[in-house]
Amino acid sequence: MIEALLLAAARPAEPSVPDCTYDLEEMLELDRHQFDQTPPDGGWRALYERGCYAEAAELIREWRHEKRDHASILYTHEGQMRAYAGQTEEAIALLKLSYKSADSDVAGWNHYIDGTIAFLNRDREALRKAIDRLKAIPAPSSLRAVREDGSAVKIKWPLNLDILEAFERCWERTYLEAEASNRECRRPEDRTIN
Repeated sequence: MIEALLLAAARPAEPSVPDCTYDLEEMLELDRHQFDQTPPDGGWRALYERGCYAEAAELIREWRHEKRDHASILYTHEGQMRAYAGQTEEAIALLKLSYKSADSDVAGWNHYIDGTIAFLNRDREALRKAIDRLKAIPAPSSLRAVREDGSAVKIKWPLNLDILEAFERCWERTYLEAEASNRECRRPEDRTIN
């Protein structure tokens, strides 16, 4: 009996499996803002918060098709979830659908997508070039954002540079590890938007 207890104590704990269930009908009733932009517990983000990345990607895909809503941000978010889940080829294909037209890309979105794809493709030189192009985007003179309560938010320019620099800093890591908010890859001072 004592041997059995010692063996049980010596075994590593089973990793907890997140609850990745959701009510599809309920999700399909949400409008795009409720489904896509209501953090942290609304829409697909509830699955993301639980570590259910593949399930979140499938839910986004299902919602897009059901609603016939193919906004580029939905492709971006599905691509990110697929990258978190290790579905690299699918992630790259989706991210390629999220490019903006040259005249509407005032914040360097396309450079961010280029850099993300470069990281997923393991092309470090392309990532460095995307970082340099993003750094060269001038800040708009009227750069201002507000929270839902109306208070001002200070934005660090250029947008998404912290993520691309995290990819460079943590080149040997997975997308999930490099993009996540850990101190080694994404430094808190890089993310400040007070």
